[in-house]
Amino acid sequence: MNYQIITDGSCDLPTELVTEKNLLVVPFYVSFDEQNYQKEIVDIGIREFYEEMVANPKVFPKSSMPSVQDYADVFEPLAKKDIPVICICITTKFSGSMQSALTAKDMILENFPHAKITVIDATVNTVLQGLYVLEAVRMQEAGWEYEEVTARLETIKSTGRIFFTVGDMEYLKHGGRIGKLTGIAGSILGIKPLITLKEGEIFPSGITRSRKKSMDKVIELLLEYLKQTGKDIHSYSLAIGFGYDKKEAEEFKNLALSVINEKLKGASLLTEEQLPLYQIGATISVHTGPYPLGFGIIEKAY
Repeated sequence: MNYQIITDGSCDLPTELVTEKNLLVVPFYVSFDEQNYQKEIVDIGIREFYEEMVANPKVFPKSSMPSVQDYADVFEPLAKKDIPVICICITTKFSGSMQSALTAKDMILENFPHAKITVIDATVNTVLQGLYVLEAVRMQEAGWEYEEVTARLETIKSTGRIFFTVGDMEYLKHGGRIGKLTGIAGSILGIKPLITLKEGEIFPSGITRSRKKSMDKVIELLLEYLKQTGKDIHSYSLAIGFGYDKKEAEEFKNLALSVINEKLKGASLLTEEQLPLYQIGATISVHTGPYPLGFGIIEKAY
């Protein structure tokens, strides 16, 4: 269908997949000194970013949203060609990226009043935002009309959840995502937090004393959500998001498939292809640190 799907750099989809699906991604910026900002992927690769984090654990990088001009530069060529746009942005509770997109839209409409641009608040981020974007792509590839896609995206986004853990609480504390007292206590006691993201907000979902137990608990959170919804796991699109340690993510994936398929009890099993691994990018890992690990899950569009 002749419309363009755009998203911002929070989507954390692999570059190869972005190209394959004909997506346009407006990147975020990242800085290790709060002065020099680089475009993620364009100027600094994800692996390079993580290596810098791991090598300098006392330096807490910052991210910055795409500018109005960044969005305008992507919108304008499409407006000139009368190609409608669906632009999916990270939750507004985490970033002003959507506001940049909306301001850019207004700028474009001044010069191209017939341009068709819909900007959507994903209410999610990172690999879950990526899954949400891929559902838009699936609908497009299946021949859905522009208005059908935008309407369906609005109805499924509330089903999105992220269940994850992190290496420690220092980055969450520095990023302002938890109270400082909680962060200090976590640092002293070596607590591994369990966190749920839904509808743009993060919620504590428990604590453990070890990485292994936190991984087990993340799987439990996913299974509990499926039980609450009463829907088959194949009604959902899933992915595992990870940070620096891909080997750990692969081990976690094997564990998750084993536990989930044991719980399915003879039903259609979840395959390796149905649980892809996506590396979490700088936009979110500046808050989580180099060792985030967990699931993104959202109801399929059809």
